[in-house]
Amino acid sequence: MANLIEKLTAEGPGEQAVFLNDIIKFLWPNIRVAGGQTIIDTVNPMFPAMLPKMLASLHFTKVDLGDVPITVSNVVATNTETRGIKLDMNVDWDGDCDIQLDGHMIPDLGVKSVGLHGRLSVLLCPLTNIIPLIGAAQIAFVNPPVLKLDFTGAANVADFSLIDKSVRGVILSVINSMLTLPNRLLIKLDTNNDYFLSYLEPLGVMRITVNRAYGFAQETKGGVKHLLSKITRAAPDCCAKVEVGAEPGWKTTVKSNTTNPIWDETHDFVVCDYDQCIKIDVEDQDFGGDDEVGLAVTTVEEIICAGGKQELSLIKKGKPSEGKVAITAQFFKFESDAASFSVHEHNAEGQVCGIAVVLIAGAFGIKGQREELHPSVKVTWGAKYHFRTAIQADAPGYDISNPAFDQNFRIPITSDLVSGGSSNEVFRIALMNKEQEVGGVDVPFAEVLAAPGMVLQNKFDVGGGTIVRASIALKGIGPAAIESHALPVRSKPT
Repeated sequence: MANLIEKLTAEGPGEQAVFLNDIIKFLWPNIRVAGGQTIIDTVNPMFPAMLPKMLASLHFTKVDLGDVPITVSNVVATNTETRGIKLDMNVDWDGDCDIQLDGHMIPDLGVKSVGLHGRLSVLLCPLTNIIPLIGAAQIAFVNPPVLKLDFTGAANVADFSLIDKSVRGVILSVINSMLTLPNRLLIKLDTNNDYFLSYLEPLGVMRITVNRAYGFAQETKGGVKHLLSKITRAAPDCCAKVEVGAEPGWKTTVKSNTTNPIWDETHDFVVCDYDQCIKIDVEDQDFGGDDEVGLAVTTVEEIICAGGKQELSLIKKGKPSEGKVAITAQFFKFESDAASFSVHEHNAEGQVCGIAVVLIAGAFGIKGQREELHPSVKVTWGAKYHFRTAIQADAPGYDISNPAFDQNFRIPITSDLVSGGSSNEVFRIALMNKEQEVGGVDVPFAEVLAAPGMVLQNKFDVGGGTIVRASIALKGIGPAAIESHALPVRSKPT
């Protein structure tokens, strides 16, 4: 197998793909209308729950994305192992918009321009011999995008920081939950597309150890809050928060009263793309809130090419500082045999020895009156993990008795689940109607473990003649691949 490090460093820049920008420009009037309505329909329901109480009544009353279209650049096309094509491209948008917000007891607000910048991945998979030749398109930002809003109205006078941070936070949360890796927005191009063939498996596990931070000194702090802090301790109380893409973040323990914190703490992250960013945010835990020590960023590819060790400079408030953070990493590929669950090698806190991936394609033969059906599928693993597909609703032209869900769920497998009594737990696949379970089936862990390639795909009978088409796959992890160069490689650009 080719050396991944040589492969990653050898890849050249992408193409400008002028024709893609021409297509976007031609379609922009349609995107302008559809995108504006999608924002209103998606974000407005999120505002009451996610905004601070004083802003909870805010909602969009108008979203016009303006005349300036999104542009793409640096386009790279690669083959996938699942008979598909992956297009990675930079997305940049500096739009002149007309967006209006309103709220109780809040003066009228507006947004006159929006900046959105990120790296987008478009997966066309599977390729077929039937028109339209592509089963589905899946769209995702490789990393959380950068979003800037230029407010008008009261936001320019008072509470700008709070309004800007809060509104952007909700919008970015929606974007990340829907289309930032590992989340992908699925668009079926063929109504008969097989979801099992569209799913692209993650690359593996990146085991990240935050070793230490150093080179920063305590800075003079102002204000009553910081005065008390300065009196009670001579140096900061530091922790490091690590994020990889849109995966849940993880924090180290706090090292008190030191400008040279040593953690040597480890956590595992599932990665889906070599370009995913690894963010290490070193914070000083203070009374009433955390203070920024500095932020460091690398990528999965960069730390692999560095041999698994990096000392990264800390950026504070957008400017370089003298501080640094040292991290080490190991990359483990996924393997499809039962022996890959190496419990004794991966039993430390924060480590996984594999994952379970559950794909829910659809249900067939649901009984009941159409107007009374609101089906979804709930997946349960033991007492800890609960997942649920979106609830479907009847609509003209939609077969609510045979709904498609096309969703996936991931469950981290830790050593206690394999070696202890938890391995006797079952995967429960339950058909729901609103909040009521109407049928279900239990699939033992051992049954999946014994399946060929540890993949069990079936039309599961959940009772009453109703079938749920689902797939449960187990993946263990192999030897550390950075040292052995035994990683899967990215395909050559097509």
